[in-house]
Amino acid sequence: MKILALGAHPDDIEIFMFGTMAAYAAQGAELTFAMATDGARGGSSDPAVLARVRRDEATAAAALVGAVPRFLDFPDGELVADAALIGALKALIGQIGPDLVITHAPNDYHADHRALSDGVRIAASFAVPVLHADTMGGTGFSPTHYVDISAHADVKAEAIRMHQSQDPDRFVDIARTQNAFRAGQCNGAQGSSAEAFRFEPSFPFADIRALLPPAPAIRKVMVSTRRVD
Repeated sequence: MKILALGAHPDDIEIFMFGTMAAYAAQGAELTFAMATDGARGGSSDPAVLARVRRDEATAAAALVGAVPRFLDFPDGELVADAALIGALKALIGQIGPDLVITHAPNDYHADHRALSDGVRIAASFAVPVLHADTMGGTGFSPTHYVDISAHADVKAEAIRMHQSQDPDRFVDIARTQNAFRAGQCNGAQGSSAEAFRFEPSFPFADIRALLPPAPAIRKVMVSTRRVD
């Protein structure tokens, strides 16, 4: 199976979907990580220096799961779903031939995230199903699918921490809290972690369950057996 993960910035895949990428890697899937922008505005350093550092950080993180990194190098903070972006995404999808594309939700907090989501939707038309990752903090997001990442939570944290230019511990904390909540939301076992996704069926793709790693096992719901006299 071939999976294409698309993030707007060099650390987005790690924050929003890396646990699922690790689950795919454990299944033997072929992973490609693509970063749409150069990340040059993600700090106060010289933009050229920061872009180079963030490329190296993303490459190191991708290596944790054997993913091939690709860099589209659009300007950070200026992404729009125009002909240039859509053309680049179509070319990438054509080269890789993925079975599934995973990217940002169309209502995520950052304008670059929203622009990439729109571009992917157009570029992937009729070619491959598109799955949307959870939003920052889960704001405005209604999941349709969950992936159990309990066995991969540590490597996800390690991947996020590869991005030392971004003060990564804040994102590790956000991700852990959100992944614990999503596991509880789908009635996963206590202490488990899950990443949430949303799939909007679009012809000719109506059902992607066979393309996803397993969701958390559902705990049995029991009526109290305590006797009150």
